[in-house]
Amino acid sequence: MNALLKFSRAVDWLNTQIGKHVIWLILASTVISAVNAIVRKAFNVGSNAFLEVQWYLFAASFLIASAYTLLNGEHVKIDVVYSHFSKRTQTKIDIFGFLCFLTPVCVAMLWFGVPFFLKGLHSGEVSGNAGGLIRWPVYLMMPLGFGLLLLQGWSELIKRIAFLQGLIEDPTAKKVDKTAEEELAEAIRLLAESKNKAV
Repeated sequence: MNALLKFSRAVDWLNTQIGKHVIWLILASTVISAVNAIVRKAFNVGSNAFLEVQWYLFAASFLIASAYTLLNGEHVKIDVVYSHFSKRTQTKIDIFGFLCFLTPVCVAMLWFGVPFFLKGLHSGEVSGNAGGLIRWPVYLMMPLGFGLLLLQGWSELIKRIAFLQGLIEDPTAKKVDKTAEEELAEAIRLLAESKNKAV
């Protein structure tokens, strides 16, 4: 089990790093969208490539960050019934979900997504729109996103099993950090205390 927990920590680290950087894709998409709108209105010039790259970036951010979202327990759940069960029962439901739903869906998406990407890569498929982009980069996002999600699902599965065995603390417990407002208040309080001591 120690080897599996090491694997789980490595997957968590990988998806944390990816999740922290994927946000820049949203910024890039927003900037491209704004520039595209300004150029279209001001100079009556536009390109389908600008529109398509926005879609590519959005697809990449959504698919690649899904594993990071799972890591942080932010996927949508229906807690009406789930929340009334004990923590052990909730953990068993999670294990069932990871094994019987998440894993088969991700494997199916990889099974169909990898050949789809490879076909687009080898054919050099280009968008049918005038000035459109090549398609394989966005096709790559499917197997990449679902591959990362599958790894994170297995990581969560390992952590749930280890929790039931009493090897680790509850992996679903939120580690609450201070909000920006609380950190600012703490900094102001410490500054005031240091000034009072100086006087």
